[in-house]
Amino acid sequence: MNKVYITKTGTFLPGDPVSNDEMEEYLGFINETASKTRRLILRNNKIETRYYALTKEGKPTHTNAQLVHQAITSIFDEQFQETDIELISCGSSTPDITLPSLAAMVHGEFNNVLCEINAAAGCCVAGMNALKFGYLSVKSGEKKNAVCSGSERTSSWMLADKFESEVQHLKELEKQPILAFNKDFLRWMLSDGAGVFLLENKPAEKGISFEIVWMEGYSFAHETEACMYAGSDKAADGSLISWTDIPAEEWLNKSVFAIKQDTKLLGANILVKGARSYKMAMDKHQLTPDDVDYFLPHISSYFFKEGLREEMQKVGMDIPFEKWFMNLNRIGNVGAASIYIMLDELAKSDRLKEGDRILLSVPESGRFSYAYAYLKVVKK
Repeated sequence: MNKVYITKTGTFLPGDPVSNDEMEEYLGFINETASKTRRLILRNNKIETRYYALTKEGKPTHTNAQLVHQAITSIFDEQFQETDIELISCGSSTPDITLPSLAAMVHGEFNNVLCEINAAAGCCVAGMNALKFGYLSVKSGEKKNAVCSGSERTSSWMLADKFESEVQHLKELEKQPILAFNKDFLRWMLSDGAGVFLLENKPAEKGISFEIVWMEGYSFAHETEACMYAGSDKAADGSLISWTDIPAEEWLNKSVFAIKQDTKLLGANILVKGARSYKMAMDKHQLTPDDVDYFLPHISSYFFKEGLREEMQKVGMDIPFEKWFMNLNRIGNVGAASIYIMLDELAKSDRLKEGDRILLSVPESGRFSYAYAYLKVVKK
């Protein structure tokens, strides 16, 4: 089996950073009214800027596939060009269309690439699943290289017009004419962008590479109902009703295609199961926190930072904050792309030295899945 190295990293963020006060200028005002929850949510998540593939008029500037394409082209140089790509593996919560896959649409952005493609669906862990497919492909010798990506274009899902019909429906029923908190919550959390890794079976000839020592994934879907979901409505028993089984006239009235998150389920599960799966991965590979020099946790909000460390302490696997590296406050929650963007920034920060050990940690609240990758720095 081959060793596998991340030899190049890249990021593409659309447009200029969007401040907290500008958000509704881009996303729009639901029922022409400022959100009553926005300031509270922003105060808790501590995100200061994010990126939208939108104009202030709410017009798209890039598709999800174009975001990934831009990120991939950022890693091209004299040693690696588009004609060298053997595999494109893409993960996202928010593909532009249901069919064809995001990977096919990304591939279609190129003019001169004949390669294999793979698409990983899901929520935030989709980016890690795309990475694992590339990792196993190179490790097995099936491919010499793989371009893996995580990306999101959530802004277009959060535009006010996606919710107007529901608001009007509620008014007609003489109910409280505001969005349910679980639907409004995510409008102030999410960001657009793409990150990419080039995987090869040998380290780069110069500069920094990351050896992928191992990857692990865990799903707790057998223990919990769905927490974050879209394209469906939740029944009283917690099961999801697919949009295909909901009358078309109800799609807008119920905001069926809006991304929803059950905040009570989130709070009860995301940190506890995260610490549990983290300990399982570390124990499997006989590692302790002393074997980690940099911890890169993807979290949706700084609200969870202290709580996550407390749960890690409870399972005897505390990693002190001085080892944590995050950029959520400046980049926003870019879902499946966040871990790619974090590692890219760390790689270009001049902090790393030969032999540094890095733990990537990505949870998702879809139905509570977790993914981990353990890396070692190689410098030439």
